[in-house]
Amino acid sequence: MTKQDAATAGRAASGETPARGLSSATALLFAVACGLSVANIYFAQPLLDAMAQDLGIAPAAVGIVVTLTQVGYAVGLMLIVPLGDLWDRRRLVVGQTVLSAAALGIVGTASSAAMLLAGMVLVGLLAVVVQVLVAYAATLAAPSERGRAIGTVTSGVVTGILLARFVSGTLADIGGWRTVYLVSSGLMLVMAALLARALPRHQPAPMAGSSYLGLLRSTAELFVQEPILRERALFALLIFANLNVFWTSIVLPLTTPPLSLSHTAVGLLGIAGVAGALAARNTGRLADRGWAQRTTGLSLLLMLAAWAPIACLHQSLWLLLAGVLMLDFSLQAVHVTNQSLIVAARPDASSRLIGGYMVFYSIGSALGAISSTVVYAMAGWTGVCMLGAAISAAALLVWIITVSRAQVPAGACLMPAP
Repeated sequence: MTKQDAATAGRAASGETPARGLSSATALLFAVACGLSVANIYFAQPLLDAMAQDLGIAPAAVGIVVTLTQVGYAVGLMLIVPLGDLWDRRRLVVGQTVLSAAALGIVGTASSAAMLLAGMVLVGLLAVVVQVLVAYAATLAAPSERGRAIGTVTSGVVTGILLARFVSGTLADIGGWRTVYLVSSGLMLVMAALLARALPRHQPAPMAGSSYLGLLRSTAELFVQEPILRERALFALLIFANLNVFWTSIVLPLTTPPLSLSHTAVGLLGIAGVAGALAARNTGRLADRGWAQRTTGLSLLLMLAAWAPIACLHQSLWLLLAGVLMLDFSLQAVHVTNQSLIVAARPDASSRLIGGYMVFYSIGSALGAISSTVVYAMAGWTGVCMLGAAISAAALLVWIITVSRAQVPAGACLMPAP
């Protein structure tokens, strides 16, 4: 038996469909679909005041719009994403995309606060099609190209997150806040048609005791069975807490004297973040070649260093721009490496692994957002930068401990596998 035959047999035994490869065009379609889907979660942030005024929501209470969207997203990660290991992924992706269009339509036509909030819960719940797509791409890609495929698709996710606020603010200026959701609803319908046409059917191999409850139970069991999932989930919590410490609070010093920038100008900062994230798109190839640990360590070191130029915000906006590039590049590099490693550990459970991993992304994002505004009120921008640097240092320390625990010399952990 050749090595290729042995690899194919091994994948079949684990329940993994033999890889046929993922074309560049299909990977790009996945990335665009992910960007559009994840943007739906973040559109509301610059629109809260307009929503509150239009629907009679008290300004102090309108933050519940964002909270309920994130709650819906967290529930979807736990209850919907694991279905990718049980159902035909093509049908699951197209169905979620169509339902997302309907949920966005509900938000865009909401006539009451209750209708708006119900629609936002559904928007968050169905936006987890992003994680189904990431797991789907990882399964379709050949094992030697899995990291690159995840990097390409995930670049769409980060781009959607960073551009959502700018796009929603621009569309709202043109036609009001409802225009944002109605336009997105139409785009999601177009995307559903494209995905239905382009995606191959993919029915996962039958699981022992294939039931929905058994699927959810096995998702929790993966955290016990797979140390790499626990390790990389902790990294996800820390790096996304770090990201949200910056992006949640940056608008505060930029829009107040002495800078007093417009919201449009602040939104343009997100384009720099996109450039940094896209630059890290190909870091998945390093994981494919056995450089995962080294990529993680160097990226976390860069994330820590990024807070030095970011702290110079009031001295130079060019230094701030450099810090944004460093921060988003390093986050994307670690995020892609994380997903490449956990999917490689259990390709047959890719949807459950990605879903469980992303729960920690949600936790980290929420903790970072809450802590940054509290720290800014107490200690200003210097305090925010100290918080971000402390989180980066904690992530780097976790990596050092992880490497030192490996049962091989530390230097070997930093070198690519032969």
